[in-house]
Amino acid sequence: MAPTPRKSKADGEEKPKPVTTVSSRVTRSMDRRTRSETQQNGAKASGSATKQVKLQSPKKTKRKKSSIETGKAKKAKKEDEASEEEEKPEVEDPTKTKIVIEHCKQCNAFKTRAIQVKEGLEEAVPGVIVTLNPEKPRRGCFEIREEGGQTFISLLEMKRPFAPMKALDMEEVIEDIIKKIK
Repeated sequence: MAPTPRKSKADGEEKPKPVTTVSSRVTRSMDRRTRSETQQNGAKASGSATKQVKLQSPKKTKRKKSSIETGKAKKAKKEDEASEEEEKPEVEDPTKTKIVIEHCKQCNAFKTRAIQVKEGLEEAVPGVIVTLNPEKPRRGCFEIREEGGQTFISLLEMKRPFAPMKALDMEEVIEDIIKKIK
C-alpha cells in the first residue's frame, strides 16, 4: 500500500498527491479498492458494482526467418562470387613466380611465420606473387610451395607444441627459397 502523504511544516495543511497504481491486470488512476471489493478465492464480492476488466495477452506472431538464417543469402553470395570469377579472367604473367604458403589456423605461430616468409619473399624477389591459404588449409600443416611445381618446405600433421616448425630459422628458409627461385 502506498504511504500516506505527509503534512508540510510550512503550510500546516495537508496537500494530497495524486496516487496512481499500475497493475498487470488493470490500470487504474485514483481508484482504490478495499479487500472486500476484490475477488477472493474466485468468488465475486456481494454487492460489488465494479466491472472486472480482463486484458488480453498480445497475440504471438511468428517471426519470419531472415535470408541469412535460412542459408539462402550464403548460397546467393557464393553464386555471385563464382559468377564474378568467371566473368573476370585474370591476366596471368608467366614470368611472375607464384608461391603458395599453406598454414594451419589452429595457432598464431603458423600465421606469424607465414607472414614473415611472405614479406621476406616479396621484398627480396621483385615480381613474385605470394598467396596465403588460397584453399582451406590442412590441420597442423605448414607448407611453402611453388604453384603447380616444387615444394620448398612441407611440415604436415604436426601436433602441439609444433616443435618442427618452431625449430626452423625463418631467415634461412627465406634465403633458401630465394636461391631456388632464381
